Amino acid sequence: MIRVGPAGWSYADWEGRVVPAHKPPGFHALPFLARYFDGIEIDSSFYAMPRPENARRWAALVAPHAAFRFWVKLHRDFTHAAHEWSDVELESRARTFREGLEPLIRARRLEALLAQFPVSFLFGRSEVRRLGRLRALLDPLPLVLEVRHSSWFTPPAIDTIRGLGYSLAHIDLPPAWNHPPDWHPSTGPIGYLRVHGRNSAQWFREGAERDDRYDYLYGADELRQLARRAERIAAEHDTTAVVTNNHFGGQAVANALELLHLLRGEPVPAPPEIVEAFPRLRASTWIQGQQPLF
Repeated sequence: MIRVGPAGWSYADWEGRVVPAHKPPGFHALPFLARYFDGIEIDSSFYAMPRPENARRWAALVAPHAAFRFWVKLHRDFTHAAHEWSDVELESRARTFREGLEPLIRARRLEALLAQFPVSFLFGRSEVRRLGRLRALLDPLPLVLEVRHSSWFTPPAIDTIRGLGYSLAHIDLPPAWNHPPDWHPSTGPIGYLRVHGRNSAQWFREGAERDDRYDYLYGADELRQLARRAERIAAEHDTTAVVTNNHFGGQAVANALELLHLLRGEPVPAPPEIVEAFPRLRASTWIQGQQPLF
């Protein structure tokens, strides 16, 4: 099974472009998007430890959608910390993280945790030990590893990742000499394709902000390539996630809908706001919901 969905559901620049500008009472973006996608990556857990009451609410909000799953990004303390945590500190933070997600686990809505490391994280002994510690602390939860340096894609490194029990993510990034290859051997039971955009001018610019780097709308040919790549990944895994992270201005949602169309071979439902913001979606979607009056 291939699930497709965006990374996150709450961005100020999605107002009026993805979610309605004029919202009915009790509106929440998560169940709104769950009408169109069967998975969403939780990005807020990278910046703040998840809390059980929030996870309980997330599970309740998607309850009408039986196939819907969450992919949860690990907190930056595990992947981007400037210093090494002691074993006691790391165990405490891992316990807090797991407890925060327990309602999603009990509801069988958690499909995987995503451990996303920066490009400065290179294949080496200390890095492998770090991955091993993380695996042990979070076992038996399924772990997907996103590494952005090419050193992790040699046969010894991939064998190490496989031995540690990680599913190795495929990622789409602006091209660079030290970025991962377009294809690599699979590891683990979960296929994962994480789509970041190809905005080279901003990605490598010193001082570029997050919205600058992820400001990219994939074109038709690029989307067809990504759909074929997703199908190839899915052929090697029990379940596959395709996550669009080119979030700025709702582009992740537009491209996710187009990828769903390509993978399903038929038009897919879309909210009227996104079709109005991206008129080319009329060729691959049908509008579900009330058209805005103004």
